[in-house]
Amino acid sequence: MNENGRIRVFLLDDHEVVRRGVHDLLSGEADIEVVGEAGTAAEALARIPAVAPDVAILDVRLPDGNGVEVCREVRSQRPEIRCLMLTSFSDDEALFDSIMAGASGYVLKAIRGTDLLSAVRDVAAGKSLLDPVATSRVLQRLREGGEKEDEKLAQLTKQERRILELIGEGMTNRQIGGELHLAEKTVKNYVSSLLAKMGMARRTQAAAYVARLGVEQQHH
Repeated sequence: MNENGRIRVFLLDDHEVVRRGVHDLLSGEADIEVVGEAGTAAEALARIPAVAPDVAILDVRLPDGNGVEVCREVRSQRPEIRCLMLTSFSDDEALFDSIMAGASGYVLKAIRGTDLLSAVRDVAAGKSLLDPVATSRVLQRLREGGEKEDEKLAQLTKQERRILELIGEGMTNRQIGGELHLAEKTVKNYVSSLLAKMGMARRTQAAAYVARLGVEQQHH
């Protein structure tokens, strides 16, 4: 947030009318400030790092690419920027792709204005808006264990596996600490340990791994 405590938002949508409508909706709120807009993926990738918003609202389908790719690139450069995917279509594959790209949420353009405002505030606060049904498929796969779990999961302790689940839900170390009654530093140590065991460098890779398990579970 900026010095006034307002949530800084960037808009990416190739339809000017949609963009203007969302802009007007957000600008009417005292705690939200629109700091930039783009109509293409290329424009967004050039502008988002420069204006450093708290939340980037990204249209999934674009003329020169898609919002998922923008999300992946932005999150790899600036992991503190939260991405909220906005689309006209309810698509499981796009949902999972968004999770794997590090998005915090996925909403339909048919969403009510008040619900979109709530989504922006929740994402800015570090909350995850992942679809509960999709998330439950992911967590079910993690909890099943036994013969179905792969070598990476088999290396983890029970506590590390629980923390991996919460990473998959989009929680920060502080939120995980609150959930499991652990100090934030302790959680950080657990995260470092599980990433090392799984041969990963970043927690976004762990979140993508959890999402991938969910995709496989759905296909099976």
